[in-house]
Amino acid sequence: MNTSTLNTIRDDKPWYRERWPWLLMAMPATAIVAGFITLWLAITSFDGLVADDYYKQGLAINQTIGRAVVARDLGLVAQVRFSADGVAIALTAKPGIALPERVLVTIAHPTRGGLDQHLNLQGQAGAYRGALAQELVSAHWKVLLEDESRSWRLTGTAFLPTETEIRLDSADLKPVD
Repeated sequence: MNTSTLNTIRDDKPWYRERWPWLLMAMPATAIVAGFITLWLAITSFDGLVADDYYKQGLAINQTIGRAVVARDLGLVAQVRFSADGVAIALTAKPGIALPERVLVTIAHPTRGGLDQHLNLQGQAGAYRGALAQELVSAHWKVLLEDESRSWRLTGTAFLPTETEIRLDSADLKPVD
């Protein structure tokens, strides 16, 4: 047997000239890069949905429910109409119940707190009107209506811009035991 024929096919390339080590290292390297990108996003972005005082907010839920019960007992119903120039509210109550001169309106974006608007509207005979600070973008907005002393509250949601008029009514509220 000729030894020269056995040694004729010999590849003396270094490992880094082969493609298989690079293909095997590509997956872990991609995971490391993605991990650093995720870390950078976690550090630089702000999650406005997380509350620092979540325990206190949880304890305050009974007060919130109590204010909705007061609104139900007063028979409060509000028609809220959104337009390009502002918001108009028609508030009604049971006969003999005096309506407030001022109401506080909070229009809250579901995820971006910077878009929330707080309005203090003056009115008479249950009709209140005011201008918006900025135009409301297309979203599912939460609407909160309260009196100045915050003794009652009405809440609802509106999908703007398709839903320009909503009804806030606490009559559907279940009794609290």
